[in-house]
Amino acid sequence: MLPLVASIGWPVLDRFRIGDAFAISPHGIFIAIGFMTGAWLLGRIAPRWGVSQDDVQGVVFWSLIGSILGARLFYVIGHFSEYDSFVDMLKIWEGGISLLGGIAGGVIVNAPRVLRAGYRFFQVADPVAPSLALGIAVGRLGDLIIADHLGKPTSWLLAWQYKGGTIAPPFSCQDELCQASLQGGHLETIARGGARLLDEAGRVIAQGVGVHQTALYDMMSAAVLFALLYFVIMRKPRREGMLTLTFGLWYGVSRIVEDSLRIDKRIFGFTGSQWTALTVATICAALLIWFALRPDSDAPSGGGPLVGDEPEPEPEPTPEAAT
Repeated sequence: MLPLVASIGWPVLDRFRIGDAFAISPHGIFIAIGFMTGAWLLGRIAPRWGVSQDDVQGVVFWSLIGSILGARLFYVIGHFSEYDSFVDMLKIWEGGISLLGGIAGGVIVNAPRVLRAGYRFFQVADPVAPSLALGIAVGRLGDLIIADHLGKPTSWLLAWQYKGGTIAPPFSCQDELCQASLQGGHLETIARGGARLLDEAGRVIAQGVGVHQTALYDMMSAAVLFALLYFVIMRKPRREGMLTLTFGLWYGVSRIVEDSLRIDKRIFGFTGSQWTALTVATICAALLIWFALRPDSDAPSGGGPLVGDEPEPEPEPTPEAAT
């Protein structure tokens, strides 16, 4: 008998419906809200690194273009065998995007632009890091509403319990029984009574009162990362690259751990996102170690109080006041 230790769960809402003819996914809405929230923060803090508002607007615009293209491209590459034609690969409105691919797309599109504009790469990337962390934390709310990125069965404290509704693909639901066909002939089923993972012969290989909700874990990790970057590291000027590399190392490691709990397709034991995250985290860790071993007081820095927001110095006492 399964221990009832899970404490979270909600009815899935796959669409916001207006009448009978119009419906929109909460997933898309919160991706947009998260993007706009991050863009707003970037506009506020970029001057600490000497980035103009006009150039911030350019970074935001091209990030939107690059992230859409990269998010879809990386997902298609990781799930190439699931598409029957090139046209199917273009149907982004049917679902299927990669957050890490979106980040990569934004970087690839913007890097040559900011260098041509006379900026250093980290000079622009550093204020982007906390803005991106905040945007991810907000955007993940959409994943929670539609029950996306569900993982393996579990009975731990944050196990997500099904409370009805249509779960996002790869699950299909009928009569409040949702199931997904997985790699290797495995099948995962989720119902109000719990979740089970079956092998190709129908044997139970894992079960629990719910499943891992990896989007929740990612939202929590991104929120803590934002707090670290914004309220701790940015409190005083730091060597350029510190915020970017801290983001890459933290978020890369987080995705490696989170994706180990997911039921996504694997390549040589890792998901596509895990391979990407491992590469990024390794590079960032190496550069942070290099920074630590080679301190440079003359290296460019950024962060600290926003220009124009520094507290005014206390007036010195006059001789009359001193007497």
